[in-house]
Amino acid sequence: MNFKSLPQLLDYFKEESTCKEYYEQIRWGDDVACPHCGCVKAYRTKRGFRCSDKDCKKDFTVTTGTIFHNSNIPLRIWFAAIFLATTHKKGISSVQLALDLGITQKSAWHVLHRIREMLKDKAPQMLGKNKMVETDATYIGGKERNKHLHKRRSQTDKNVTNEGKPYKPKKVVIGIIERDGKVALRHVTGETTQNMVDFVTTHVPQDATIYSDEAPAYNQLKRFYTHDNVKHALNIYVEGQVHTNTIENFWSVLKRGLYGIYHQVSDKHLERYLDEYSARFNTRRLSSQERFEKFLVDSESTLSYKALTK
Repeated sequence: MNFKSLPQLLDYFKEESTCKEYYEQIRWGDDVACPHCGCVKAYRTKRGFRCSDKDCKKDFTVTTGTIFHNSNIPLRIWFAAIFLATTHKKGISSVQLALDLGITQKSAWHVLHRIREMLKDKAPQMLGKNKMVETDATYIGGKERNKHLHKRRSQTDKNVTNEGKPYKPKKVVIGIIERDGKVALRHVTGETTQNMVDFVTTHVPQDATIYSDEAPAYNQLKRFYTHDNVKHALNIYVEGQVHTNTIENFWSVLKRGLYGIYHQVSDKHLERYLDEYSARFNTRRLSSQERFEKFLVDSESTLSYKALTK
């Protein structure tokens, strides 16, 4: 088996039984584990498996407790969706995915959010051990001058628009990137010292060197790291090794995807989109098949439509 394109993937996964056998090997190998109690003793039934533990005895299938749980969409279509969502550099919209796979836009939207749940880091990544790291913040949202006058921020009350509705400020995203390495992102309430220090110290060991711009939020990083900044206010963008060009290039890719593919993203779901873009970036050196299999290994997470929309 070796697939580099969607037609090759679909040609291999022609039957649902093939998909299930493949996913069983990815998820369990030779030791089927009950998703309810963790027992590794189970036997096959007509519909799947039954746990042998006398205190459990529950039935389950290979999709129980995964992003595929309680889905009426065949695994073959799910596999195609994962392949498309993780190989398109800028992402794929639910409208386009629905057209490509012959499902409804509503189903495609839910599928994509389940995939993003799968792509989420299950534990904080440690970036920058003995390396140079850049950190920066960016703002997601439309420019004021491009908005209709009635949707712009009121000059008399900063909390509302000119039409009296609550004003929604731009969304703040902070990021850390290793030079020639991985990226970590977080949606925060503001570019504050506390937010920056909490985020950086969670992801970066203290033997790393950190570069940022001269924003006050980064000043406290000197307490924990070797830290230097580039003086953008003086029109200085590179001083030897001191620059933030790597993270700024990543922001360009992120924004082209968010604005060009998804057009607008709500506060509620922004973190999931960040998970998607960081996961794709962090696996960019893997082949299409290697990336596909890696993400399937991480698919033991559920996200119901009710939980997604509440």
